[in-house]
Amino acid sequence: MGTRMTKGFAAFALASSMMLSACGEAEVAEAPVEGVVDGLEVTNARLVLAPVSGNPAAVYFDVAYNGTNGIAISGAEVAGAANAEVHNTFEYNFETTMNEAGPLALPSGASETFEPGGKHIMAFELDESITEGTSTEVTLKISGGKRHKFDAEVRAAGEER
Repeated sequence: MGTRMTKGFAAFALASSMMLSACGEAEVAEAPVEGVVDGLEVTNARLVLAPVSGNPAAVYFDVAYNGTNGIAISGAEVAGAANAEVHNTFEYNFETTMNEAGPLALPSGASETFEPGGKHIMAFELDESITEGTSTEVTLKISGGKRHKFDAEVRAAGEER
């Protein structure tokens, strides 16, 4: 009876260790990265300083979204700026003007370019530490409370926008 129990225990221990090792091989889902929205990619980000000190700077970039459900960009923050707003340029009464934009919907597969003469982020009252050749963190506010952070290279007013 002692050998039966020993053999039974050994078989149980072997089966248990095989199950545990199989569990260790199972793919573990990656935890979401804070400040990053899955499927949202920002490239070519740059903050262009204003030609006149004290005036707002502009942030330009390309954004692509390939997530499962659509999202909407509802605002922005720029580290070192007192305030930031998403703007759009449009023509009204035969004049080009800009104003704060409403939420920008991005369905899956969509891309947008934030560029001079179009959509952009205005950064107001910049801190003196934001100078040409440095970088600053930009945060896109996503409707529903998510945020997507990325770095933008700081360029002088006369540089390529």
